[in-house]
Amino acid sequence: MAWVLLTFAGILEIVWAFFMKQSHGFTKLGPSVITIVAMIASFALLSMSMKTLPLGTAYTIWTGIGAVGAFIVGLMFLGEPANTMRIIAAVLIVSGLVMMKLSS
Repeated sequence: MAWVLLTFAGILEIVWAFFMKQSHGFTKLGPSVITIVAMIASFALLSMSMKTLPLGTAYTIWTGIGAVGAFIVGLMFLGEPANTMRIIAAVLIVSGLVMMKLSS
């Protein structure tokens, strides 16, 4: 169950990162509210997952899901560049996440 909570926490991290970008520095109410609600929910789920998962594992997986997810969202919806170095960096992050999961 902790892994499910952690996965949803990571997905919510992607959500809040995207809507933070859309809030334009918290000047737009709707995206700002979504950002704050998603942040609180993400932290709550992360906290619940940490009841049974090690700190280093949970935090690494959470930030990794958020980082790679935000990268993918940026490519797909924000027209951000997909150059070789950025893709290699994302692959390395995913490789680290897989290794962290396997070591738990």
